Amino acid sequence: MTAVADQNHTDRKDHTDRMDHSDGTGPPDGADRPQGRTEHAGAAGGHVPQPAPEAGRPGGGTDAGNAEHARVPAASSSDAVGADPVGAGPSGAPTGTAAEPWDDGLIARRATDSAAPDEDRSPLDAPSRGGSSAPGTLPLAYDGALRSRLDALRELVGLSRARLDNHTLAEAARVLDEASARRRLSGQHTVVAIAGATGSGKSQLFNALAGVTISETGVRRPTTSSPIACSWSDGAAALIDRLGIPGRLRRRPVPGPEGEAPLTGLVLVDLPDHDSAAVRHRDQVDRILKLVDAVIWVVDPEKYADAALHERYLRPMAGHAEVMFVVLNQVDRLPGEAAEQILDDLRRLLDEDGVALGEHGEPGATVLALSALNGDGLGELRGVLGKFVAERGAAARRVSADVDAAATALRPVYAAGQGVELAEDAREEFADRLADAVGATAAGDAAERAWLRNANRACGTPWLRLWRWYHDRGGPPTGKLAVRTPADTEATARQRVEQAVRTVSDRASAGLPGPWAQAVREAAVRGSQGLSESLDELAAGAGLPPGRPPRPGWWPVAVLAQAAMTLLQVVGGLWLAGQIAGVLAPNLWVPVLLMLCGIVGGPLVEWSCRLAARGPARRYGQEAERRLREAAASCGRARVLDPVAAELLRYREVREQYGKVMRAGVG
Repeated sequence: MTAVADQNHTDRKDHTDRMDHSDGTGPPDGADRPQGRTEHAGAAGGHVPQPAPEAGRPGGGTDAGNAEHARVPAASSSDAVGADPVGAGPSGAPTGTAAEPWDDGLIARRATDSAAPDEDRSPLDAPSRGGSSAPGTLPLAYDGALRSRLDALRELVGLSRARLDNHTLAEAARVLDEASARRRLSGQHTVVAIAGATGSGKSQLFNALAGVTISETGVRRPTTSSPIACSWSDGAAALIDRLGIPGRLRRRPVPGPEGEAPLTGLVLVDLPDHDSAAVRHRDQVDRILKLVDAVIWVVDPEKYADAALHERYLRPMAGHAEVMFVVLNQVDRLPGEAAEQILDDLRRLLDEDGVALGEHGEPGATVLALSALNGDGLGELRGVLGKFVAERGAAARRVSADVDAAATALRPVYAAGQGVELAEDAREEFADRLADAVGATAAGDAAERAWLRNANRACGTPWLRLWRWYHDRGGPPTGKLAVRTPADTEATARQRVEQAVRTVSDRASAGLPGPWAQAVREAAVRGSQGLSESLDELAAGAGLPPGRPPRPGWWPVAVLAQAAMTLLQVVGGLWLAGQIAGVLAPNLWVPVLLMLCGIVGGPLVEWSCRLAARGPARRYGQEAERRLREAAASCGRARVLDPVAAELLRYREVREQYGKVMRAGVG
């Protein structure tokens, strides 16, 4: 797209010379660089040219776009939005007169022979700083619901930085940045882009709405090479700076006739062809479409069903239907009822694309048919557009639709297929697996056997205890348990620990979106490192104390009974020996009876003690097993379950924020 020629100049060369000599660095003819000129029309009043900031950056722009370059006569003193200084000579002195008519629609203040001094200028004449609304205009204000959604999206992105890659969060971050940048700019203006395919007549429609030939039209394709802006009111310089449109491509419309719908607050942008053969043109369209408040799609009877339009733009932007107009142009070429038939088919295609249609009072896209060439239907578009701009809600609706689109794109990484709680049975199963790996059950059985063995030794007959002492004198101390397992047993235990970790991580991550499931599994794997060694240490610390197990209170009674039985055997034996030696009078029944009582009573006492020891031995073994299980479960909880639970908690937090962004709970 190119700037409109200065139609009322008598000599185009003079105009070119004035542009080239105003700062000595004017752009060459036909240049459509993304940043504008840097000169000011007030150079005679002491203004010094400033370097142009980078175009397209929020808060940036050009001095040509931010300044009000030259003054108009008092009768038509309206604020301009970043036009080229027109009418200034090399020295900055005006070359035109106040009486000269300037009706070419250029967005510039007309320099007079006697320019007003700087101190008499309105504050609106000063350059507006990038990134903020111009003086005299109010910044955009979002309602409470939209602010809450933006805050939730910002919190969502912050919580997800460590779990999701930058590419996944790029669109959400861009929406937040653009929403913040748009909020700082004017809320009294609505930026509407006119987009369409090659030959659809969008530039012709742009000129028809502006009332003056601003955008070049013709049969050459592509005709429009750069975006051009036309503002219907003052204070929109910063908004146009945000689009990266230089000052030489900014225009003013011609006031319409009385009774025509006002378009105050409208900033109309004519875009290059979205299907242009030049990649740079398509890139410009894609970039600006992300920044404008609304878009008018211009289609023609031949290409209204073009797949490039529907698949690349309309279908992905279906959620932006409330800030979208679809205009069927060139209906003057259609005979009879063909226009209505094509319009119905266009509505059908939009419905298939998922674009809601604003019919019967429902919110959605506005679909119109018109002819920009002869003006048929143009008044209806102007009326609808004037009402749309007067509502001043397009920017907020655009941001809300952007948030919806970003949230929908993020749904696969936040919406879980089932609950995210780690079930209690999964925790118990993990603890049981660790207990098996550390040998808790075997340790309990060993403790029970050790208790029984000590009970038998304490309550057994002295002759049996003497034999056992002789037999075990080379073995380990009585009652002590071996805490070290053979190498093959340790390898088996390590495999059991790894299997337990894999099982619990799989159950915890079941149903989670991919990135969060991966985070849960990684947390479990990190915790499993060194878990086997820690379990061995805890098992040693939680095992049986060295020495004999504790004795119950009835053990001394049993020992005394065994001593009595032994004493009976000794007395009976000595008595019988004395009778045999002739020292004592012969009486076999008494010594034999004493010996039989001792011989039979000793094993009987031992058998009774063994029966009585089973209950305490079982409890002792169960206590040893419980201590070892608790130690293993505590170690596994600290190293694996707690990190996994922390990841699940983080996911629940981000899912809660995602639900706020989506304005509904996520299943």
